[in-house]
Amino acid sequence: MKRRTLLTTGGAAVLVGGAFALNLSSPQSSLLVGMANAQTEGATPDPTAIADMIVGSADAPVKITEYASFTCPHCANFHATVWPKLKAEYIDTGKVQFTYREVYFDRFGLWASMMARCGGEMRFFGIAEMLYDKQRAWTASGDPATIAQDLRNLGKTAGLTDEMLDACMNDAENAQNLVAWYEANAKADDISSTPSFMIDGEKYSNMSFEDMSKIIDDAIAG
Repeated sequence: MKRRTLLTTGGAAVLVGGAFALNLSSPQSSLLVGMANAQTEGATPDPTAIADMIVGSADAPVKITEYASFTCPHCANFHATVWPKLKAEYIDTGKVQFTYREVYFDRFGLWASMMARCGGEMRFFGIAEMLYDKQRAWTASGDPATIAQDLRNLGKTAGLTDEMLDACMNDAENAQNLVAWYEANAKADDISSTPSFMIDGEKYSNMSFEDMSKIIDDAIAG
């Protein structure tokens, strides 16, 4: 089995079978945050400062939360093959309210999250689709400076200005809050791999559209 060790905030992440697995057993360590890798001295991270990114009607009978990383290939595959059908058949029709929660395997995934959130909730899901669609390209170099510039270029393609990107990508306090938010969410929902899904409070691993559709339909039928 091929294993790939990645930097995380609170432990190790390894590629296991068809998903990335998390290890959150060790205490939160120092993570290089922001494009300038700056940190806010003496600041206490506040996970409650981070808003969930949500699409779909609040009155939808089924609630789904996805846990995913922008650097996870299996997450990119889900968003290429399952997400379009899920959105068209269940979210846009008022049957599902969908929440996306980021998981940070590495600083590049964190940077991508900061860039996606820079556009606010209205632009977030469009930018997320772009990040997954172009994942191989912007992660290919493995070089921090190159990846930082590639993320900026993607952000500008989505309509973000240099001023917006400068403010978002160098916000060390927000980066620390995001890390604390991710760790709190992962612990609360016992997330051990990506992509993972909470469907009406029950946890599921990566799956096909057909399998997810059956779960949703069964939940709607009661």
